[in-house]
Amino acid sequence: MKAPPRLQTLVDEGLIDTVVRQLMSGKEAMVFVVRCGDETRCAKIYKEATHRSFRQAVDYTENRKVKNSRSARAMAKGSKFGRQEQEAAWQSAEVDALYRLAAAGVRVPQPYNFFDGVLLMELVTDAQGDAAPRLNDVSFTPAQAVQHHATLIAEVVRMLCAGVVHGDLSEFNILLAHLPGEAGTEGVDEPVIIDLPQAVDAAGNNHAQRMLLRDVGNLRDFFGQFAPVLLKTDYGPEIWSLYQAGLLDNETVLTGRFERAKADVDMTAVLREIEDARAEDAARRLRMALPPA
Repeated sequence: MKAPPRLQTLVDEGLIDTVVRQLMSGKEAMVFVVRCGDETRCAKIYKEATHRSFRQAVDYTENRKVKNSRSARAMAKGSKFGRQEQEAAWQSAEVDALYRLAAAGVRVPQPYNFFDGVLLMELVTDAQGDAAPRLNDVSFTPAQAVQHHATLIAEVVRMLCAGVVHGDLSEFNILLAHLPGEAGTEGVDEPVIIDLPQAVDAAGNNHAQRMLLRDVGNLRDFFGQFAPVLLKTDYGPEIWSLYQAGLLDNETVLTGRFERAKADVDMTAVLREIEDARAEDAARRLRMALPPA
């Protein structure tokens, strides 16, 4: 097929030889199957994120570092240039997370290049060599559900140990890839985690705990449809508690159980924290609105 304008630049630069077909088009991006020499890869073209609300953007981008001070000021002011820089930072966050997680051994597509707003990466495939299906398009036996759930919980732990929380993990952004076996043996189907532009820093984002609990809860609810025994598990709080205590590593044995504290909640203290946070936010907004000295 004829290369779309956004991919033609990569063709001109020699990063892509041919565009085979469009694989999917979502709210955040369009993905194309491309040929690079003897390899088939995919190219992800990011769209403008007009569908994301300001609240979502704040949750995900909190404490993300911007090296260029001019860009940081423009992003804070919300100017046209600032919005462009914020979108560029959103896109590069996925690239950074992919390289970071791939180096940590997390099952994510291997990234190859990021050029002019296009991410060139591994095409995750099924046993026939076609694009791998998402989990939401696959049915599982109870045994398969338990196995894949355990694999993904281990991947969540590996991500957290690498300092990353996915932030939007569900059956819609996990692929079921086929890994070939050794000579004379059958391969196996294993989950691969995709879509990471909203990934957050576990230590630097105040919403990281809530996002991790939601990610783990999504896994429990999805696989629990096929293996109801999983609906009784409580891995999220257990994982986060061990992480906060500095006791979590890739080899930590989890139980899926968590005993919550039963102490009474001090509502006065909670309300005071909320009011302090509001006052701090109001002061911050005021400082941002003031002209520079």
